[in-house]
Amino acid sequence: MLHIVRIKISYILLLFLLSIFKINAQNLTEKQFIEDLEFLKTELPKRHKNLFGKISERKFNQKILEIEKKRQSLNNETFEIELYKLIKKIGDEHTRIEPKYRNIFPIYFDFFKEGIFVVKTDSIHSKLMYKKLNGIETHTIKSVINDYKRIIKDDNKSYFEINFLNFINNPSILKGLNITKSNSEIKSILDNQEFPILATNKENSALTKNTQLLRFKHKNNYWYELIENNKTMYFNYQDCAEQDGKTFEIFNNELFNAIEIQKPEKLIIDLRNNSGGNSAILKPFLENLKTNYLNKKGSLYILIGKKTFSSALMNAIDLKRDYNSILIGEPTSGNVNHYGETRGFYLPNSKIIIGYSTKYWENWKGYSGSLKPDIQIDYSIENFKNNIDEAIEYIKQLEF
Repeated sequence: MLHIVRIKISYILLLFLLSIFKINAQNLTEKQFIEDLEFLKTELPKRHKNLFGKISERKFNQKILEIEKKRQSLNNETFEIELYKLIKKIGDEHTRIEPKYRNIFPIYFDFFKEGIFVVKTDSIHSKLMYKKLNGIETHTIKSVINDYKRIIKDDNKSYFEINFLNFINNPSILKGLNITKSNSEIKSILDNQEFPILATNKENSALTKNTQLLRFKHKNNYWYELIENNKTMYFNYQDCAEQDGKTFEIFNNELFNAIEIQKPEKLIIDLRNNSGGNSAILKPFLENLKTNYLNKKGSLYILIGKKTFSSALMNAIDLKRDYNSILIGEPTSGNVNHYGETRGFYLPNSKIIIGYSTKYWENWKGYSGSLKPDIQIDYSIENFKNNIDEAIEYIKQLEF
């Protein structure tokens, strides 16, 4: 009897959860769309540090009105697309919308000099690894990129590319842009062949990056390794946050003790996978480096890339401006002088999070755009497949 009761309770709970999912999946009403837009119209100007720095108040309100006029034809996906378009007009890299997405297509891409290629996927789609993306459904890759330029700020090439990569496997965005008709399946054109890909719950997807490149060796926030027969100290800093089990202060002491004992000729600081956090975490390292023998031209190298953003960008700026370093890699997705210190609020009906900036950071007076490398590296898919890191290889052959 107890067993039957438990089954009934479980069944009722399942029905309840399914009903919640169904409600959340339903399109908002016209009234709810307008309520969300009016809430955004009121709240964002009040909370943002300087919302009308690049878009006038009149233009902002006009854009809101234009979306409201489309209310009869809106669904959840197209409503999100309209919000993305609006946020792009604001022109602030830290002000963004964050809808709650349940599903993804379990395939990730990256830009290389030869095109866009698969670099990460699940075991079901492992045969797609390293294939070139030619298009999606009936759309060429050029057409897909142009569609995404409607919703992603593209005055900074790296910012556009990294956000394109973050969004290209998102079923809701693809459907909202009318690139696909379904939330559950897409047909990707890879190496000029059509491959169906099924959406999966993003929480349950086990994706793997099949590479032995040094920068992906550990998942820790910070770690170091001596390379090139102990001639070079490689310091990977991929998250501006304290690490569970080892504070940055302890790690920093270990790093400089190793430098003192091993006496490497070069120091590489890799910020290519770091999208930010707390810029102050790196302070002990910067203080030690200032008087260290490696703080000289020809010995100190900073690797930057498309993912270098926010607090990591601020660290890279410090290392370039105040130290004797050479920047190597790609331009950063973050602009040197930018709005930031992000906060957020929910829209009342869609529950979409609106992230907004509360502070302006003038990190380098007079510097325009992204932080640019002294030496630009154009990465190749063939080298990636063969675990060759062009940036590190370039540093190895440098002699001063």
